[in-house]
Amino acid sequence: MNALYYPFHLCHVRTLVHLLADYQTVHFRDFMALQLTPMMGTTAFPDRMGDYYPEDLQAGRIIQGYNVSGAMAPEIIRAIDQDLADRPWRTQFQKSLLKDSRFQRGLFGDPHAGRTGSPEAPSKPEWHQFREEDWAARLFNVETVRALSRKRLHGEELARFEYGWALIKTSASLMYTIQLCHQHGLVAVTDSSAHHDLLTRTCEREQFQLEHSCIKREGY
Repeated sequence: MNALYYPFHLCHVRTLVHLLADYQTVHFRDFMALQLTPMMGTTAFPDRMGDYYPEDLQAGRIIQGYNVSGAMAPEIIRAIDQDLADRPWRTQFQKSLLKDSRFQRGLFGDPHAGRTGSPEAPSKPEWHQFREEDWAARLFNVETVRALSRKRLHGEELARFEYGWALIKTSASLMYTIQLCHQHGLVAVTDSSAHHDLLTRTCEREQFQLEHSCIKREGY
């Protein structure tokens, strides 16, 4: 069998050992640099797994180069909006945001994850401002977050943008995972229980047939 690692473009070496032991080939996407509007998006990192493990790349055990950057296609936007309108999915997202430190860091904790043309926002968004449970019930879709990104933001509107953008990035990473796995006949594998739970909910709701599993991280 062949696996696609998700939702990130790199994984820990111990996760890679697990993947290579269980699958003939392990596929990796490039960094996901989403473009929300022509003037606003995330900046890509150029590194790939094969840069760090050239022997596995040369042997064909690592397959890379799947592009998931740029403007989102209409079908991806529609799928994201379905996640954002799904109360169980949103509740799971909020639970992970409050309890999973790796999930928090992935969305808010990297000071090098700059945004081009961003509205006025702190360079290190504080996830703890979203501790109130009612965030899971607030209405979001791609277009409302786009509209916020075009404004000069302060206070509550700034918080709404940061939360909505986090929702979009999380859902988009899952949608590209589903798309790539269906296109290339791959098993989706992650070492992030938060993303596994969210992908499980999406597949159950949409009745997608997708084999996916989660590697339990222990001691790293």
